[in-house]
Amino acid sequence: MKTFANVVWAILIGWWATLVNYISAFLCFITIIFIPIGHQYVKFAKLSWMPFGKKVVLTKDGGKTVLNVVWAVLFGWEQALACFLGGCLLCVTIIGIPLGLQSFKFAKLYLLPLGATIEKE
Repeated sequence: MKTFANVVWAILIGWWATLVNYISAFLCFITIIFIPIGHQYVKFAKLSWMPFGKKVVLTKDGGKTVLNVVWAVLFGWEQALACFLGGCLLCVTIIGIPLGLQSFKFAKLYLLPLGATIEKE
């Protein structure tokens, strides 16, 4: 079932989400302060291609907290809000509920990108 869900995700959402994450990573690599977040966007791009069967674990790291707060205030809240609203729209239909739940997973990642690890379920 995960394979079927990943194929549906890749066709409907995954290809453009991966593209957006790679573009965001490139823009972060241009600046010096956001290079760690650029590395996270590369991880997110890999996750956004095939997200089913993977989970996100948020860890608390004191050194990255300040950069997470700066990111959340400047950029993260917009991306998290877009994923949250997209997930709400997907959850309107029964077929879209699994896709909406994946969008909620990405909202959490976009809000606090540093310290997040991606593991298999």
